[in-house]
Amino acid sequence: MRLLIEALGFGIASGAVVALGAVGFTVQFGISNLLNIAYGSLMTLAAYIGYALLQLNLNVWLVLLLVSAVIGIASVAFNRLLISPLARRATGFVGMVIVTVSAGIILQYIIVAVAGASARSYGQQSGSTLKFGDVILTTSQLAIIGMTAALMLAFHLLLTRTTLGRAMRATSTNRNLARGCGIRTERIIDVTWLLSGLMCGAAGVALAITTVSFDFTLGPTFLIYMIAAAVLGGVGQPYGAMLGGLVVGIASQVAGAYWSPAYQDVVAFGLLIVMLLVRPRGLFPGGAAASRSLAG
Repeated sequence: MRLLIEALGFGIASGAVVALGAVGFTVQFGISNLLNIAYGSLMTLAAYIGYALLQLNLNVWLVLLLVSAVIGIASVAFNRLLISPLARRATGFVGMVIVTVSAGIILQYIIVAVAGASARSYGQQSGSTLKFGDVILTTSQLAIIGMTAALMLAFHLLLTRTTLGRAMRATSTNRNLARGCGIRTERIIDVTWLLSGLMCGAAGVALAITTVSFDFTLGPTFLIYMIAAAVLGGVGQPYGAMLGGLVVGIASQVAGAYWSPAYQDVVAFGLLIVMLLVRPRGLFPGGAAASRSLAG
């Protein structure tokens, strides 16, 4: 029982990072109908930029904010310079996925060319260890859980209580109709890619903080968990991605505790396959409720 409780604690911490990245990933899909595989490589870029800034003796949480802003801007540029021109040329869904895979691989090896292939570490950024009964967490893990909860609440309020959120939902549902109603859809798409990029950058740095060491495969490997979380919750559904992230994080940590850490990827893939077989549209299928869907 003690091992299970410890695994649940680590699972919640891991799930917070998965949820942070998965929400950004699924929001991009909800607006652009694009499975952006390059998202993982942008997370890797975030981790390496964070590492470079830490060498300047900056506070790790300031680094997280700065890197999030950089990746947010890079995400908008990626859409403006590559994705949007291809969409205007009516490139098909499969073609767009292939483009994002190619872009991700190119970015991955640019990182290798600049920073090298050796592993990096954020060092002693995890903070002190705190014990709550049988649950053992570091102060950094607690801070990341709190940050994720705050960001998820802010995103909920954005979607449900603001004009921007309503415009985002309208654009996701029917872009042409939204444009006809006077919504500046191109600007809304830019804002969406900015927000998803911010989450991607934050997730990349948060993952590097909670990982002993990382290399250029960090983001693409972690993308497995984010896709599993997005599919579990329903691709395009932010609330589903939040719940899916926690489920994937807890399940993978329990598997690692009782069997082997090598089985964590197996569990993520297993959840992905089972959900596609049992409930292909996820826990929160599109159009379930306006308050629970980006496309509501």
